[in-house]
Amino acid sequence: MDRYTAFANSSFGRSLLSSLGMPTPVDLERHDPEQKTLIDGAVLFGTTHNGAVAQAIARVLKAGGSELFVYAQGGEQASAALAAANASGKSWDGTPESAQKFKGLVFDASGITGSAQLKALWSFFHPVAKKVATCGRIVVVGRPPEQCSDPKQATAQRALEGLTRALGKEIKRGTTAQLVYVAEGAEANIDSTLRFFLSPKSAYVSAQVVRVNAADAVSVDWNKPLAGKVALVTGASRGIGEAIADVLARDGAHVICLDIPQAGAELQAVAGRIGGSTLALDITDPAAPATITEYVQKTHGGLDVLVHNAGVTRDKMLGNMPDKFWDMVININLSSEERINDAMLDGNAFKPNARIVCVSSISGIAGNLGQTNYAVSKAGVIGMVQSMAPVLKAKGVTINAVAPGFIETQMTAAIPFTIREAGRRMNSMSQGGLPVDVAETIAWYASPASNGVTGQVVRVCGQSLIGA
Repeated sequence: MDRYTAFANSSFGRSLLSSLGMPTPVDLERHDPEQKTLIDGAVLFGTTHNGAVAQAIARVLKAGGSELFVYAQGGEQASAALAAANASGKSWDGTPESAQKFKGLVFDASGITGSAQLKALWSFFHPVAKKVATCGRIVVVGRPPEQCSDPKQATAQRALEGLTRALGKEIKRGTTAQLVYVAEGAEANIDSTLRFFLSPKSAYVSAQVVRVNAADAVSVDWNKPLAGKVALVTGASRGIGEAIADVLARDGAHVICLDIPQAGAELQAVAGRIGGSTLALDITDPAAPATITEYVQKTHGGLDVLVHNAGVTRDKMLGNMPDKFWDMVININLSSEERINDAMLDGNAFKPNARIVCVSSISGIAGNLGQTNYAVSKAGVIGMVQSMAPVLKAKGVTINAVAPGFIETQMTAAIPFTIREAGRRMNSMSQGGLPVDVAETIAWYASPASNGVTGQVVRVCGQSLIGA
């Protein structure tokens, strides 16, 4: 339990901590099934004069149902994009005296072709930076620099990353900032990603960069995007795995909950609560990949979503680490995933438009003291995602990863107090995340409408101050 955050959100605690210059984390707003709009508040929409993704953004904003505004200065194209989507936005003059607050800021920067045009970012964000409501959402949309034919355009588009990372640290108060690179021809594929980043589901995800590529457009029921799908979650008996199973079931999937036989009682409890099924086995057993493949084919005719969540830690400084600790962590966290993927692919057990989602860790990005084995395994997961993405794309399968930071689980609750407090505070949110934050990110990847997203690694870490 994070008593510090609870104290910070009391009137006395907020005043005291602020006067002492200490972090004052806010209660993050997370998914509420009763919320009728995509984002609970007004949204300010802007674009450069030749923003190529503006109409696609406008379509999503209209469907989101929130009150829309456009910045009066240079807002003609944003207004035209909204009109093309049969929507309208009120004009906002940007004066300091304006009392208007915004829950969302969305800017189409895809039309920026040179560094001088980056001034458009200042022109849009400067007057509104102090008018973002608590737990606001900022999304900037651009073009992938590596796909730009002109070096100056590529330079300017790469510069957008600096903006979103800095904004996430500046505005705080639970606000997130993201950059979505949309490839030419992928405008119809942004809905799932833009919806996720604007919604409370992305509460603990900030300063991330996601690339959306062209794929067949898929329509879903946004309340039940996984209706009729079958998902398998490893390590599902507790913690993050249990949260993943809960969220995927909430979104309509039948979830196969997998864990070791020793966790059978907890596994049955999770599956029973969500109307799922169980598969009790050790994923390091040489027969496990074939058993999983045969089970999903015979029972469900194949698999739509495979979530590699199971993992362990065996921490020691490398000089003191026995080889059994090394072997166990690599085998469970990485090698078993490769073997299961291979068996599923060889057995044609993935259904069309299937999803593989892997749980990596910020340790796989930044490393961690006393965790060489764990860091190697989780960096390897990222390598697997990036190397397998083009191979799987040809088979109609996507593969992505989440990299959690400090998440409040039984494992982190056992960390010594001072280290635990440092882990909680060393991010832009000044608090730890919850298992549901990881699960919501995985559910976004798992959506059939996310088929333009593959080979991506998104950190669920509240914009950790450690690592890239």
